[in-house]
Amino acid sequence: MARNIAAEYRAGGLEEFFRLPVDAMKQAQAEVRPDIDREALAEALRVYHRDLGTLDRNVEEALSRLAHPASRVVVTGQQAGALTGPAYSVHKGADAALLARSLDTEDAPVVAIYWVASQDHDAAEVASTSLLDMSEVLHHLTLDVPEGVPVGRVPWQEEWTAQALALLDAFDAPPEYITAVRARLVRAVEAGGSYADVFARLIHGLLSPAGLIVLDPLHPALARLMAPTLARELENPLASSAAIEDAAARLLAQGFTPQLRRAAGATNLFVEEEGGQRRLLKLDGQTFSTDTREYTRADLLAVLDADPSRLTPAAGLRPAVQDALLPTLAFVVGPGEIAYGAQLREVYELHGLKQPLLWPRLTVTWLEPNVARLLRRLGATAAEVQADPEGVLGRALARERGAEAVTSEKLAEIDTQLRAVMDEIAALDPTLVGAAERTRSRVTGRVSRLQTQGVRALARQENDRSGQLTRLRAHLLPGGTPQEREMNFLTYLLKHGEKPLELLLALEPGWRGEIEIP
Repeated sequence: MARNIAAEYRAGGLEEFFRLPVDAMKQAQAEVRPDIDREALAEALRVYHRDLGTLDRNVEEALSRLAHPASRVVVTGQQAGALTGPAYSVHKGADAALLARSLDTEDAPVVAIYWVASQDHDAAEVASTSLLDMSEVLHHLTLDVPEGVPVGRVPWQEEWTAQALALLDAFDAPPEYITAVRARLVRAVEAGGSYADVFARLIHGLLSPAGLIVLDPLHPALARLMAPTLARELENPLASSAAIEDAAARLLAQGFTPQLRRAAGATNLFVEEEGGQRRLLKLDGQTFSTDTREYTRADLLAVLDADPSRLTPAAGLRPAVQDALLPTLAFVVGPGEIAYGAQLREVYELHGLKQPLLWPRLTVTWLEPNVARLLRRLGATAAEVQADPEGVLGRALARERGAEAVTSEKLAEIDTQLRAVMDEIAALDPTLVGAAERTRSRVTGRVSRLQTQGVRALARQENDRSGQLTRLRAHLLPGGTPQEREMNFLTYLLKHGEKPLELLLALEPGWRGEIEIP
């Protein structure tokens, strides 16, 4: 089994691949970014928020602090998922706000930024979301988002609003909470704009009071500030790909699976072509090409000059572009982004940048009252249920019935007895040592499998009677996916009002665990 990059980074390892270890916050704070024109950045963000319709008192106050000559940024980001997408999209933004608040001082303000991945063109990853109502009906919303077009170019459709409102109409939850969420949605869509704009307004509505500023890199005022980094990439467009591949080889040699790979000739740049399609640029000699046409470097520089938002970074370059724009102190990231980061240290250096501290995002599993009560009765955590729901329920039922035959203690007892028997046999004839060990292993393995089959059968029988297994899966493994990666955060606002948001914003930065909703 491959080693886990994110787990080893969180444990303080992999210093060869990351410029700063996970516990190097003080070092990160001591560094400065005199190269950033903070006033220009703040003004570009002001223009963006004015166009988005979100230039409120919270944003103005944060922009004033960002313009301070010693300001730093805690940045996070996510794809623009339907109705905010999976819960961790909101959790990441909350963590950025919490971390920025904990580091902020009058002399060196720290501002939280949410980078809306409006340049992303993978519709399948952003078009759907799931919400669970009080009757434990899992509602799925899937919007017909065109494939291959950056979501920041896709106009929000009235039919999508109708679909979302129809979901709320069918959702079993207290009417006053549904009304409040409906108001959030209406505010987000009534100003129009793109698919990414609606996502940005929803995140703004949830987290702007905590100090978070949303940022759309496709907005002209911001894209213009990123153009110099993209122009620099065009000077040697295969160097970043080579650096990524070199890191991939070193990770493979140490037993890891690299998150990023770059094919021969592939750059880390996309160009937006006719019809709005975003296509990867490849380089052969001095000629750039996509699947549809060829470009010279001069052609691409002309594109960048005329409309810098049409030239956009791939995943292997995006963090460096982000941190060339922002005076980044820390980058709040999930496990996949940590794995990306292990391959990007040298990409930053190609642009004269230092890779910032990667801050593993907080993670929350929400326990509604009925699920919390059931977990207490089962003597289990949500993580244990997510790993083996049938086993957790079956073992709890077996304990209640006093069925010792399926316990780990009974298996250990059997294994001990078998070891004693096999040791005696092997002592009689040393040539039987291997056969004795294989026999013991086969017997204990078979008993273990029978135990597993027994407790899972017991769980299924109980589920047929009471639906406990179905309930646990619906709340903790919706669609077979761990809650945080599938369930929309609005689920909890619809059923419990603002309390879940209050609980989230009362956490310590980087917190990990389960929260019981009162």
